[in-house]
Amino acid sequence: MKFELPKLEYKYDSLEPVIDEQTMTIHHDKHHQAYTDKLNAALEKHPELKIKNAEEMLKNLNKIPEDIRTAVKNNGGGYVNHSFFWNILKKDVRLNGKIKNEIEKKFKSFDKFKEEFTSASIGLFGSGWCWLVINENRELEIITTANQDSPLSIGKIPVLVIDLWEHAYYLKYQNKRAEYISAFWDVVDWDKVNKNFVNAVK
Repeated sequence: MKFELPKLEYKYDSLEPVIDEQTMTIHHDKHHQAYTDKLNAALEKHPELKIKNAEEMLKNLNKIPEDIRTAVKNNGGGYVNHSFFWNILKKDVRLNGKIKNEIEKKFKSFDKFKEEFTSASIGLFGSGWCWLVINENRELEIITTANQDSPLSIGKIPVLVIDLWEHAYYLKYQNKRAEYISAFWDVVDWDKVNKNFVNAVK
């Protein structure tokens, strides 16, 4: 199977002023493309592999040949993480649906959830991601992953994510990660997040 860079469902400037057009263009066309190309290059070494999709690959890294496992973990993770990230971004979508009820139940209030998610995001050392996931107990949980590690590889199902690599925000926010995280809440597509949650708990 050969993977292709997924097209964005919106224009590069659609998330202005939170995420600027230049950052979106470079992030998607250069960074995400690079992960896609390197993933394909790694998989070319083992044409016998029967892979349903990239997500299944990350769920079963132990079945990936050892000589390409690290490359698949890093580049497959980069491919899947970015694809997921693009799909939960949209302006002017209010928190709604079952995810709203579950967040308020688990974290007592949306403000408390936002505070905990923000704290975890700011506290992540180096590059990586902060996620809201469904864990093994079918409960919401906030986790961070380093580099391009995926929650799928540790048995968790992603619902919401923020990219905390510097290339995701540095052109606009420079070293002010906290400002980027604060602005991020204005471009969360809660309809998609709710759909992710509903599908995860079926």
